[in-house]
Amino acid sequence: MAQISWTAEAQFRLRDIYEFIVADNPKAAAAVVLGIHASARALREHPRLGQRYTHVTDREVRVLVHGHFRIAHLIYADSEHIDILGVFHAALPIEDYLS
Repeated sequence: MAQISWTAEAQFRLRDIYEFIVADNPKAAAAVVLGIHASARALREHPRLGQRYTHVTDREVRVLVHGHFRIAHLIYADSEHIDILGVFHAALPIEDYLS
């Protein structure tokens, strides 16, 4: 079972998503964040969920979709450690953040 760590950038982006949604709908904000966390936890058992991000070739970066959000994660060579790199709205150009 892989260990998952959230980078400071990923934590910031998730907090930003929550704060944006909570202004209009606190229940929806909580549901979105809980859902993103649940999707990320699934990586513990299945680290290679999601599509390979091909713009990064020297590391295995994958992108898992949860609703309107993409969860970018880095899988280390041993597959026992995963870093959540960021959570991005699908409309954002993810390559600006991951290249």
